[in-house]
Amino acid sequence: MLYLESTSTDPYYNLALEQVVFDGPGQLETCCMLWQNDNTIVVGKHQNTLQEVNMAYVREHDVRVARRLSGGGAVYHDMGNVNFTFIAPHEGGEMDFSSFCRPVAAALAELGVTTEISGRNDMTIDGRKFSGNSQYVKHGRVMHHGTILYDSDLSVVGQALKVPEDKITSKGLQSVRSRVTNVRPYVKEDFPTEAFLERLRNALWKMYPMKQLELTAEQKAQVEHLRATLYSTWDWNFGASPACQIVKKRRIEGCGQLEVHMDVEQGTLKTLHFYGDYFSMEEPEKLAELLLGCALEENALTERLNGVEPGRYFKGMDRDSLCRLLLQ
Repeated sequence: MLYLESTSTDPYYNLALEQVVFDGPGQLETCCMLWQNDNTIVVGKHQNTLQEVNMAYVREHDVRVARRLSGGGAVYHDMGNVNFTFIAPHEGGEMDFSSFCRPVAAALAELGVTTEISGRNDMTIDGRKFSGNSQYVKHGRVMHHGTILYDSDLSVVGQALKVPEDKITSKGLQSVRSRVTNVRPYVKEDFPTEAFLERLRNALWKMYPMKQLELTAEQKAQVEHLRATLYSTWDWNFGASPACQIVKKRRIEGCGQLEVHMDVEQGTLKTLHFYGDYFSMEEPEKLAELLLGCALEENALTERLNGVEPGRYFKGMDRDSLCRLLLQ
């Protein structure tokens, strides 16, 4: 088995790294990876990012949003979380999550932690989830990756993934929120995340005959290219979301009650209508027409609204309030 440990905490780099190793020519051996992302929400390939992420919290706390290649639900990563990946030959048949979770469960058992592999893709302690797992299968190989909440800030987990109660109709797979726990309270002796990662690494090396995987200069260049052209782009992380219909209801101080109806495709506004008890000097439908085709993204909206006075369409509304209404 090959072993690779990422020294980066950049989610876009790490997701690109996974893909380059997964696509590596002639690599028939199983590969094990350990890695961490700092302050990141990772959504599944088939999810609607707007449906999963608390955009107001994300912007305020500089949380990065990244989309992975595999399906499954949204998860929060910080430096109290450790991610593991197995890349292995796949001989067909159903996706098998348990065979890749068992080595991690065995490593945790050495630390005195009793775990269960439950549901279709979770690991739990006392019925509380500490690990979510997902898989991607292509060309006879499987990529299995999972999280281990060791000492994460669970209050941030709840806030970053708590979206406003807007009505969103989407074909995207929405996450099922579970009761979660950290592993740290259950270990026999208390130690920080860095020591946990080291013990997990040592346990895996004891279980399997492993050798260090060294990336070639070409592979390193491929990782940087993928990071720049795919994983860090708005088009991939937001624009790749399934088409959806969004209805938002907000009361804005000085303006009144507004109801916004949007159809969003590939992250851009296809239809937009406003309703409410606001006052206006010009018909808001003119503003809606101006915004059609605009990406539902802060810079794009700001540029499109350059020179526009929202107060003419909604008395008491300024540009920042209008952007927040559409984005949060």
